[in-house]
Amino acid sequence: MNNNGLVYDVHDRPSFGKMLVFALQQVLAIMAATIAVPTIIGLPMQIPAALLGAGIGTIVYLLFTRFKSPVFLGSSFAFLGSLGTAVAYGYLGIIVGSIFAGLVYVAIAIVIHFAGTNWVSKLMPPVIIGPTVAIIGLSLAGNAMGDMVKASASAIHGSYNLIGLLCGLVTFFTVVICSTQKKVKMAKLIPFIIGIGAGYAVAAIFTLIGHLANIDYFMIINFQPLVDNFVDAAGNFVGFTAFLNAPDFALVEAIHELTTGTSNIAGAKALDWGSFAEVAIAFIPVALVVFAEHIADHKNLSSIIGRDLIQEPGLKRTLLGDGVGSIAGTIFGICPNTTYGESVGCVAITKNASVVTIFTAAIMCILLSFVSPVMALLRTIPNCVMGGVCLTLYGFIAVSGLKMFKDLDLNESKNLFVVSAILIAGIGGLAIKIPYALAANGAVEKVITVTSIATALILGIVTNFILGKIEKGKLGEGKEEESVATAAAEPTEVKIEEE
Repeated sequence: MNNNGLVYDVHDRPSFGKMLVFALQQVLAIMAATIAVPTIIGLPMQIPAALLGAGIGTIVYLLFTRFKSPVFLGSSFAFLGSLGTAVAYGYLGIIVGSIFAGLVYVAIAIVIHFAGTNWVSKLMPPVIIGPTVAIIGLSLAGNAMGDMVKASASAIHGSYNLIGLLCGLVTFFTVVICSTQKKVKMAKLIPFIIGIGAGYAVAAIFTLIGHLANIDYFMIINFQPLVDNFVDAAGNFVGFTAFLNAPDFALVEAIHELTTGTSNIAGAKALDWGSFAEVAIAFIPVALVVFAEHIADHKNLSSIIGRDLIQEPGLKRTLLGDGVGSIAGTIFGICPNTTYGESVGCVAITKNASVVTIFTAAIMCILLSFVSPVMALLRTIPNCVMGGVCLTLYGFIAVSGLKMFKDLDLNESKNLFVVSAILIAGIGGLAIKIPYALAANGAVEKVITVTSIATALILGIVTNFILGKIEKGKLGEGKEEESVATAAAEPTEVKIEEE
């Protein structure tokens, strides 16, 4: 164990068997969020492609960062609004949008190459980065707790289910006990796998009782994805694709659109110059703001592993890895990627920062995206079980942020106002929606949405800047008054010139 409490440091290599288990844990940690994005934008059949893209994007990121930053990339929720615009122009619109977003990262990396990173530290000191990292976890709390009381298979009681809550709590306490006990080292390193297994087992028992007794309330797990994987609607075996099936990733679908003039996305229109500009407007501003979240994630990870990633491998390389990885992840997947707080939380809880584990998880995602039964099985993990996992993951993200500014003097008005502005705006969900298209009657048709986290960060930066200027002005006045008082107190030297 190193000085920062890590069981496996960044360049440590666990044994092959352990590494496979640790990698699977990382995959499970990022799974729920990664597969949620294609579902939200109306492309649930692209879940394997999202996993494939996450694996490819992560490998690109690791190459750019010289295997020095142990974090996984997955489908970004920040671009959900942008993807909603791009989907209207098919898979080609999605690819073009991700290229625009990635190029923003590349452009900022070029600026940093020539201007350095000092300006970043001045723009976003701990008083800003700390609460921003905290709200990344806190803002996700509602999603985690909403999932924790959901029964995936219950048609009648799906919105709130007490049995689902029980399964979520079983998952949570299993993770907590495994992470804190000191007798079994391996359990301490794979708490999420054990926790998900325990929660899934309890959910399966109740689901079985529900089917036998015909009680809908007990039906927690929806096994339909597994059934659909092997038989079609007519009840016939689907054949070879029940075991291996290639994901329909965005590049293949975009080529199909260009060659046939039709899209597999219902209602998608052709991408012309006007829509090209619309996609650019939807993605570029969001990418500029997500840059700040990128810094927050890496500051948080730096505090966990005891290495400043902004300095080594450097912000320039992490940005290039994130940007180019996002482009690659979209082209060979379906969604723009970003560094994942869930992955950072997994590193924090397990104390396993081995970058080889992250690389293995990326390879695992790529391979699993072709294995149909595994994809189907993962889709059966109920919301309540993943909610129990996220209760720990999001909590660790929030606490990591709070630790960043624990040494600040919050009795000082400037610090107090900056931190409170970020926390309240972020937790309260304050978002900025900028209209850029109006209907004939003057109503707003389309908007660019700046997420609540990004909005809170911007508000914190502006508040810190204004209060900093006021503080400097007061200090200047104080020094001026002090110099006048000192001059008045000093005896006047009288020189008598001799003639």
